[in-house]
Amino acid sequence: MVLYLKQNDVDSAARFGFVVSKSVGSAVQRNLVKRRLRSAIRERLPKFVKGQDVVIRALPSSNEISWQALGEDLDSCLNHLTK
Repeated sequence: MVLYLKQNDVDSAARFGFVVSKSVGSAVQRNLVKRRLRSAIRERLPKFVKGQDVVIRALPSSNEISWQALGEDLDSCLNHLTK
């Protein structure tokens, strides 16, 4: 996955967008990936500060990895963004 982060001056809660293209798979697979990403982000909400906009783009292999691997990949991307 690829993450994009933009810091805004607005004092609102962090916002998230998910991009899952047709290359990931069928509509059922794409929706599953989106649901899993939303759930993974929900668990990591305290890591985000107000005014952040985050876009998560799922790569084609996202529908084949396990829940644990998805979480580890997300954590790795988040750690890379915050450096």
